Amino acid sequence: MGVTGTGTLEVPRSVLADTVLERLVAAYGAAADAERAVSMRAYMKDVAPFLGLTTPTRRALSRTVLQDTPRPDETDCTAVALRCWELPEREYHYFAVDYLRRHVKRCSSGFLPVARHLITTVPWWDTVDLLAAHVVGGLVAADPKLKADMDAWIEDPDLWIARTALLHQLRYKERTDTERLFAYCLRQSAHPDFFIRKAIGWCLREYAKTDPDAVRDFLARERGRFAPLSVREALKNIGA
Repeated sequence: MGVTGTGTLEVPRSVLADTVLERLVAAYGAAADAERAVSMRAYMKDVAPFLGLTTPTRRALSRTVLQDTPRPDETDCTAVALRCWELPEREYHYFAVDYLRRHVKRCSSGFLPVARHLITTVPWWDTVDLLAAHVVGGLVAADPKLKADMDAWIEDPDLWIARTALLHQLRYKERTDTERLFAYCLRQSAHPDFFIRKAIGWCLREYAKTDPDAVRDFLARERGRFAPLSVREALKNIGA
């Protein structure tokens, strides 16, 4: 994998990706619903055009597309994801996210730049949050050296990268690095954007399912540093 002169990632060659994309475009295109696509695009704040596929339809088509295909390696995952992201319709991006969620354990820490590219290209919560919790989170869990990258991402001026750092431990439960989680929340506590404030509350609320007392104690000490939205979200299921 290389970087082009424009700073975008170069798509590696992959026979598997050739097969998957050919099937995918044919299957999704044939099932497109132009009328539904309009309402889906409006609901997602015009972030991208849509084909108009409902989630059950899309997933059923995806199973057909992937039938009898071999397990991918990291190069295949990279090629499938980047080629899907080159297509404008959002359903192709969803396919890529689902594919990576399924096969993230086949990717090394070297996949992180690809994940970053996907997070920052046509960014919105519908793809970013799944990439954060299931792909980036999986990569960091497999290679703790990537915690240093998360320490850099929480400081990033791109709100979607910072949101990913906040959310990457969302599924860790007992494996959560609590000190890092709380430090990240404090680092972004004054951020003015809704998506960062919401993410702070969400990651604390999720960890509260594992250790509610730790979250209560943390907010008892630091509540004044957070927006009311973050506090409400964090305490939603455990009370003050």
